[in-house]
Amino acid sequence: MILEAAILDIRPGQSPQFEAAFEKAQLILAASTGYQRHELQRSADRNDRYLLLVWWDSIESHTVGFRDSPQYQEWKRLLHHFYDPFPHVEHYIPADFLRVPHGEGKV
Repeated sequence: MILEAAILDIRPGQSPQFEAAFEKAQLILAASTGYQRHELQRSADRNDRYLLLVWWDSIESHTVGFRDSPQYQEWKRLLHHFYDPFPHVEHYIPADFLRVPHGEGKV
């Protein structure tokens, strides 16, 4: 499993329009091969900033499968004009050694 993380800075005052467009665009995302789930969080500290988290089967599911798909062109059309600057995207893998088994770690 891979976690894609992107901070989305939206042009000032365009958050309502971005959210409406994302409501449509997330259907494209959810229909992609290798997609597991996603979350969009709005910043509590900065207006017009969001955090997009997407869980994929693999990095290739995102970078090749999604980005090279015809559906990605619609994703771009719906969302990319809202970004300023364009988001930096990173991929993360679980740090298994940090996990505490269920029921353990209680004091």
